[in-house]
Amino acid sequence: MLTKKQYIDSYIITFPIKEGAYAETYRVKDSEGKNYFLKLIDFAKLHHTQFDDDEHVLEVEIAKQLHHPNIANYHDSGEIQINGKRYVYIVFDFIAGETAAQQTTREQCCSVYDAKQITLGVLNGLSFLHGLDNPVIHNEITTQNVMLDISGGVPVPKIIDFGYARYQSQSISSFMLKGLNPFYLAPEALNGIFSIQSDIFSVGAMLYHLLYGMLPYYTDISKVKGDRNALLTEISEARTRPLRIPNKSIFEMDEQLINTMSKALALDVEDRFQSADEFIKAIKGEIKVDRITHKPQSTFVENSDTHEENKNINRKVGNGFKDVAGMTQLKEQLQSDVIDLIQDPEQAKQLGISIPNGLLFYGPPGCGKTFFAEKFAEEAGFNYKYIKCSDVASPYIHGGQDKIAAIFDEARKNAPTILFFDEIDAMIKDRSKHNNVSEAGEVNEFLAQLNNCGEDGVIVIGATNKPDDIDEAALRAGRLEFKYYIPQPDAETRASIFEINLSKRKVDFGINYDKLASLTENYISADIKMIVDNAARLTFRRKLGKITQETLEEVIASSKPSISIDVIKRHEEIRDKFMGLKKSEPRRKIGFN
Repeated sequence: MLTKKQYIDSYIITFPIKEGAYAETYRVKDSEGKNYFLKLIDFAKLHHTQFDDDEHVLEVEIAKQLHHPNIANYHDSGEIQINGKRYVYIVFDFIAGETAAQQTTREQCCSVYDAKQITLGVLNGLSFLHGLDNPVIHNEITTQNVMLDISGGVPVPKIIDFGYARYQSQSISSFMLKGLNPFYLAPEALNGIFSIQSDIFSVGAMLYHLLYGMLPYYTDISKVKGDRNALLTEISEARTRPLRIPNKSIFEMDEQLINTMSKALALDVEDRFQSADEFIKAIKGEIKVDRITHKPQSTFVENSDTHEENKNINRKVGNGFKDVAGMTQLKEQLQSDVIDLIQDPEQAKQLGISIPNGLLFYGPPGCGKTFFAEKFAEEAGFNYKYIKCSDVASPYIHGGQDKIAAIFDEARKNAPTILFFDEIDAMIKDRSKHNNVSEAGEVNEFLAQLNNCGEDGVIVIGATNKPDDIDEAALRAGRLEFKYYIPQPDAETRASIFEINLSKRKVDFGINYDKLASLTENYISADIKMIVDNAARLTFRRKLGKITQETLEEVIASSKPSISIDVIKRHEEIRDKFMGLKKSEPRRKIGFN
């Protein structure tokens, strides 16, 4: 709403930071040129629960008490009118750094040491809030609401954003759930009851998120978005199942830390730490914490399979490459590049050759990339899972990262598995062209999962019509390292496609498949199927009894390819770029590298 160099009392706007449902945050300077954060709150958009008993804005009144090394400290506040509308603003000390979520996204993972330091800082801040004469419950501890101040060289965690903060003495009717991430909320908080222990649960969820890159008790809730009762049912059901600890050796997890997380995430309030100080002592090892085992719904299961039998990853059984018309050179290349390695791993190991982590199928639309991936899985004898862009979409920030991690975890349990990502360009967009933090996080998560997944028996196949939109890091060696151009079918393939599509229909004797192929240069398989279908309809209308050569040629004469020459040329140029061919070199019909 505000523009650069616009004044809010004595503060000048430098640039906007974020916009929320009822407030906007800006970076500002005072009259002496010192930086601050300014949160501008629209009175008209506030919920009645965001005011105290004296009708003051609750967030402002709480902010005035914030003076602690691990909290974004209050500096100033006031009221102002802009275009006839009433606003209140809060000014906080400037923090030079980034959120814990941004750091985790950038670094791709968080070490045990860093996760502990961030958690200890947050707990120190909460100890201050909970120890006030009228204790304050933050209610929204997440990686998004923890800033890492690097102005002193060593990152110092600071709790930010007190929009959902409430005094412990307030009634539960003052608690507003809308806009909160449910996976960070304690079971009682989902029902509108907040306390010191509900903040403790959120810190436990944050620690789990930092260590494993996923949220505890995560389940897909996109289908119940907007339906509060269905949401609560879905979350509650997920929490009846054991909470799995992924097997990630890089974290060097010890029993004490696992038990500490277990206690913080206990579903029963009485089983959790009763204060932030007790939680701190547990992380530092000053008190011993035993694993909670007496309540099955709150225990951890290490390296366990998921509760439900996976129904989406299945062994592909079929004829393999025999069902693929033509494309002989491409099939031979995949056989030698990948399938032979799978079938003779010992010899490959002796030669120092490893199974590739990822393959990229690229080329014009409608040329059978998805079909070819399925037949490749059959030929390799692997399990197979098809994933489209919407499968990793999430209404929550970083929710897509959690879904990607879950997909790979599931694939590893069911290895050997081929994960086929359709329109992969939409999932791993070029970060140099897109500045969306959540999308960048999803790219980072995908790249982290892709590294060395072949060693776990998981091969990723990505299909795309837009390979130049894929993040460059994904195309490097060790990731989508084998690139296969799936072109429009050549003459041999087109003849085979005609033969396959006519094989179960009543046709006249002497169909010349080679001639049909010569008449359909640059046609894709979908075009040829439509030609055969239209010829069948024409035969039926004319009561000819059989599809003839003449009818097929007549339909071809009245049709045209669905892909233009310009599109084909553009994809061939991309192919040549991947192969490192110079423009002067003759183009090959099918390219590999």
